[in-house]
Amino acid sequence: MMLDTVMPEKLEGLRIHMVGAKGTGMAALAEILTSRGALLSGSDVADVFYTDAILEALGVSMHVGFDSSLLPADAALVVHSAAYARDVNPELLEASRRGLAILSYPEALGALSRRYDSSGVAGVHGKTTTTALAGSLASALGIPATVLAGSAVSSFGGRSTMVAGGRYLIAETCEYRRHFLNFKPRRIVLTSIESDHQDYYPTFEDIYSAFLDYLRLLPEGGELIYCADDAGAVRAARDIGSERPDILLTPYGESATGDFRVEEYRSGSGEARFRLAGFEGDFILRIPGRHLALDTAAAIALAFSLLRDSRGGGIGAEDHARARTALVLFAGSKRRSEILGEAGGILFMDDYGHHPTAVRETIRGIKEFWPGRRLVVDFMSHTYSRTKALFGEFAAGLDGADALVMHGIYASAREIADPEVTGKALFEEVRRRDSSAGRARPLYYSETVLGSLAEIAASLEPGDLFLTMGAGDNWKLGAALKELLGSADRLSGIEASPKKEKR
Repeated sequence: MMLDTVMPEKLEGLRIHMVGAKGTGMAALAEILTSRGALLSGSDVADVFYTDAILEALGVSMHVGFDSSLLPADAALVVHSAAYARDVNPELLEASRRGLAILSYPEALGALSRRYDSSGVAGVHGKTTTTALAGSLASALGIPATVLAGSAVSSFGGRSTMVAGGRYLIAETCEYRRHFLNFKPRRIVLTSIESDHQDYYPTFEDIYSAFLDYLRLLPEGGELIYCADDAGAVRAARDIGSERPDILLTPYGESATGDFRVEEYRSGSGEARFRLAGFEGDFILRIPGRHLALDTAAAIALAFSLLRDSRGGGIGAEDHARARTALVLFAGSKRRSEILGEAGGILFMDDYGHHPTAVRETIRGIKEFWPGRRLVVDFMSHTYSRTKALFGEFAAGLDGADALVMHGIYASAREIADPEVTGKALFEEVRRRDSSAGRARPLYYSETVLGSLAEIAASLEPGDLFLTMGAGDNWKLGAALKELLGSADRLSGIEASPKKEKR
């Protein structure tokens, strides 16, 4: 069945039921569907997420749990999170029994992409922030675009979606299980290709072939915007360029040629500045990390490509000024170097980085951004397969932390425990590296996230920066510490100073 036949072009009044509606991508998709006139109902677990408020505001009729009776009698289409199987979930079984059209989230996004001039943002790292930046720029530049990111974005009003027009679609597209092959792109931003998702892509060549197949979806005259600092992205650009000379190749990054070469990056005291070769003056960011300059260059390249397409013409000084203002105001997205606040003179942050490269670069960027703060990192590795495949890289990636807290591996529902690899073993490898380097820094381990709460609380000092990092639930430790120290502030009448740094 062709996707075009199950996602009608006109959605006004169409009843769509969403199974697993609280997921970030599903809630974002709900906003796009309602903006096009669809009538939505949904079901999910009882746990409360930030998306509950979004779904309520959209008027989605939600039900707790899953039961065949919850599928509306007038449902014409069912969309489900990839976390739920069609041969197990009772609502999906009922939809199949009725002969209804059923789409997974990646399939539904792919079907929608055929209704727009679509741009897909892909890569092992950086796709969420790049998509969020591109959306923020599109809004500032008046580009008629709908944008879907993989996390809540402050400049999207705390949602994952921005709906500001129906001509263009900018969407984060996921490589896992080749989900992005459902998408129909006219432009692709490629941030990086590295070994990841080892449960599905055992080798680098496996994941590389998936990305190359995605690039092959570009139409004649399509554009690939790729990171010239990433070896995998450079190889893919070279290979697709040989196959498809009709595709426009636009490099960005410090190693790039052309307008989007990043130059003169400098960071400190809560601000980062850099230049692009084809532009006058500095670009300024209030979020940390040299890798964010690369994401910004990619977003600018995409936004200005769309702006030229929408106008059929050039870009002026006023557009440059609007882009610069949007970047200064950009405050990031949820769980991407997200500043949670300060308590007890300690700055709390949270980041989703769960690949060694992301871990290393995020730590480096934060230390450059706040050089006067001791960086205490709480890291929880995600999935046995990834930890096993990248064991040494993870240990090395944590070298930049001034103090380190670690936990047991956060398992995925899609795999079983591997006795050959544990969180404690990774911790011991970190300790071995420190010993070999003659380095003494505070190292803590607790199998459970909150098992180290009292010990870590006692070890923190005013001026510290406490960063929870990973795709697990160790963010709970940061939240608990912030609450504990905030309560102490209130009891003592002391107000934490957001500008205090340890010298």
